[in-house]
Parts: sequence; structure tokens; C-alpha cells
Amino acid sequence: MYKIKLYDTTLRDGMQAEGVSFSLEDKLAVARCLDELGLDYIEGGYAASNPKEIQFFEEVAKLDLKKAKIVAFGNTRRANSSVSDDVSLNTMLACKTKVATLVGKTWDMHVTHVLGCSLDENLKICAESVEYLKKHDVETIFDAEHFFDGYKENPEYAMKVLAVVAQAGADVIVLCDTNGGSMPERVYEITKVVCGQFDSMVVGIHAHNDSDCATANSLAAVRAGARHIQGTINGLGERCGNANLCTIIPNLAFKMGIEVISPEKIKTLTEVSRYIFEIANLTPAMNMPYVGESAFAHKGGLHVDALRKSKRTYEHIEPELIGNERRFLISELSGRSTVLAELEKAKIAEDKQLARNVLMRVQELENEGYQFEAADASFDLLVKKVMGTYKPFFDLIKYHVTVEKRATGDIVTEATVKLRVGDKTEHVVGEGDGPVNALDAALRKSLENFYPSIRDVHLFDYKVRVVNAGAGTAARVRVIIESRDKNSMWGTVGVSENVIEASWQALVDSVEFKLQKDAT
Repeated sequence: MYKIKLYDTTLRDGMQAEGVSFSLEDKLAVARCLDELGLDYIEGGYAASNPKEIQFFEEVAKLDLKKAKIVAFGNTRRANSSVSDDVSLNTMLACKTKVATLVGKTWDMHVTHVLGCSLDENLKICAESVEYLKKHDVETIFDAEHFFDGYKENPEYAMKVLAVVAQAGADVIVLCDTNGGSMPERVYEITKVVCGQFDSMVVGIHAHNDSDCATANSLAAVRAGARHIQGTINGLGERCGNANLCTIIPNLAFKMGIEVISPEKIKTLTEVSRYIFEIANLTPAMNMPYVGESAFAHKGGLHVDALRKSKRTYEHIEPELIGNERRFLISELSGRSTVLAELEKAKIAEDKQLARNVLMRVQELENEGYQFEAADASFDLLVKKVMGTYKPFFDLIKYHVTVEKRATGDIVTEATVKLRVGDKTEHVVGEGDGPVNALDAALRKSLENFYPSIRDVHLFDYKVRVVNAGAGTAARVRVIIESRDKNSMWGTVGVSENVIEASWQALVDSVEFKLQKDAT
């Protein structure tokens, strides 16, 4: 079995994605995470771009990384400078990494129109740049920029660039689909030609996703002989992103029989994906293959019925292999099988009559505008109510919300909540940035003395949807709240013509679910 090397460029190419910016602390945290995952190379950034990049290389050298090699990235020398005077090359060496990646031109159009030099001069630039790094005992990876586009227009010249860098001592030559427009069959054909001509070298692939083929192109290159894959976690990258390592790794392991990291490490991939989304301050892509929250989510009643008989009917792998989990989405489309499957998951003995009763209640509530797909905690409470086992932890006496705008332009929001917990009454006031925030503050304050664990609950997300838009400002709204504590996340739902009341319902369900969870 041959070895595939995994090269991550989240901290350089991934940071070029719109809306993504990593602080120095973020970059160090990502590096630790990727090393723990078991990747071979972690590209730290374009060292010559700004002082933060240099500081990263200084700080990451102090980390006790287990496996990954940190890589400095830069350009071949400029056309009008020598290698010894070139800023990019010398900044890469100043990073003191054992590995460096050089990007050089292989498309003749880029050489003449962008670099503004002759084709022969570009060959000299690439060769001298590789020789300079190798002279300093640095493992050198050559990224052949726009290789596939260059090969299509002038294959002789594109191959000549690879030949001179190979002769100069490059350790890896990486074929880049920089514009992301190549199709898998062409990537396979061209990579096979390169691997045949440079059979003593490691050939790699670096694919962008502009035609939604980056992962397919990377796998096609592997089939053609590539043994080095570059990509990013979650496919982050400029424009449409890069090849997604969260898809490539399990495809290699489970579809092609190529183990690039251990099975135990693959089980952490879902967690890694969500961690990187969190660090990047991005909402996770729910429908991402393997690691997305919806990757093993089932809604259709017929599908769920089949799954209960055999998981292979509608799942291509077991979600546990990737650290994900199976989810059954409750809706009016679900049918009794989905409810039964969800009851089984909750370790409630199969009860067809209970399933029918729950489904009827779900259908009634969804007719009113409720939706339980993203409200697992509200569904859990609904089941307990139908079963007759639900016991509230508190009773509302009243709540009152005021919003006051003053002549100064200041807006003051207060919520008063009066509750009964057992034989005690709590009457408290909370302030917030808005009515829901104030209600949340007042509800927590009124319960903290009785249930201290409430302090661990944080409102993570808040969404409002209009259910019947035709009613205008009198329309019914659905509020979905996502909450989390130290161990888990859960969703709750509320529906009303009054957005405050809908929010209150969802807030109460969130708190009740937390308390029920802690009590079991």
C-alpha cells in the first residue's frame, strides 16, 4: 500500500476565503488541532505578506507538535532580482521551517502577461529558486500554478517547467488547478502523463472548487498516481474554496481503501470540522458530506422505516466512523416510523400507540406553524407531555416587558418575570439589549437560586420566521432558539402572533430541557 501525504493550507489558502480572518492565537490553535488530527504538512502562511505571519512561525516552533511539519509559503524570485536578494525567498528561510512551498508559473500566458518576462527567463527563475532553498537544506515543494490550464494551451512548456524544477532538486511537484475549472477526466489524463514522465518523483494535486469538482479532481489525481494532496478543512478558500479534506480523507479511507490517518483519528473529523468553523466564526454547512449536521439526517417516513430494518438502505457509511450521528427529523412528513425511531433513540420501549399519539400531536402543532426539525429539545418535552411524564420545574404567574426610547435616543428594555417554584415565589427584573434578551435575563435570574446549573446555559442562536406572511404585521411567527451548556447543544421552538410570546415559549422549553437533562 502506497502512502498519501496530506498537506493542509487552511492557514494560508483557507484564510483567503471571504469573511475569514485568523488571529495569531487562532492560527496556533488551528495548527495544534490539525497536528492532533494526524496531517503530514501544515502550511503556516505567506511569510512575506505581514508581520503576523512571521510571528506565527516564531510561536509555532515552540509547540510540541506530534507529527505535522510546518511549511513556509512564498513565490519564486522576482524577474528583476537575484535569489540572494529576493525578499520572498529570504523571508521563507527566516521562518526556519524544514519545509517550504514555492509557487511558480507554468502557464505561458501568465509568464508573458503577468510576470512580463520571457519563457526561458521563467525557467531560470523557477530552477534558481528551488536550488536556493535546497542549498539551505530545506525540503522544497513546487506548486505549479495554473498547471492544467497551462498544459491545455502549451503542454510542452508546462512540462518543461516541471523538468527544470525536478532537475533543480524539488522534492515534490504539485499540479495546481488554480482557476478550479478542470474536469476530473482531464485531471486524471494530465496527471497520469506527468506521473509517467516523472516516475521517480512525488507528484501532488492542489485543486480549487470553482466548478464544484475539487474533491473529485483530487481523487482522480490519486488514481492517476499523485501521492500528495493539498486542501483545507471544510473546503475554505478564495472564491468557491479549495478541495475539502473533510471529504477527501474519508473518501480515500472508505471508498478507495487508502488509509491516510488512523481510524481513531477519522472519528474526530466531525469535531475538527466544527471546531474550524467556530474558530473562523462561520456557520457550519449543514449539508456537507460526512461531517455536516444533515449528512445522516432522515426525514421521509419510508426512508426511516427502511433504516430501522437496515442502516445500509439509506446510509453509505456508518456515521460513527466519522464521528457524526444519525438524526431523525420530526415533521408532518415523518410518519410513525420516524417517531418510533426517535423513541428508540431515547431508549423508550417501542409503543406503536404512543408513536401514533405523538405523530398526531406533531401534525396538529405543525399545522399551527411549529417545526421540530431544529427543535429536538421541544420534541423531547412534547413526548413526555404525551406520555404524561412531564413535570414542570416552575410555573409562570406573569411576565411583563417594557421598551422605552428616550429623547436622547437611548433605548432601555426591561422584563419583569414572576414565577412559582414549589411553594416559593420569585419576582425579578432583567435588563437586556432587546425584549427577548431581557426576558432571558429575568428568567435565568429568577431560577438561579433554585437551579444553579442554569448559569451554564447560553443562548447560541435565535431565528425568527414568518409562518403566514399574507397576514402582514398580524402574521404568526416561529422562533427557533439554539442553546448550549458545557456538554451539548439543543434547539427549541415557539409559535405565536406575538413574537415575544413565541420567544418566551422557546426560552421556557430550553430551560426545562436543561433541567430535565440534569435530573436524569
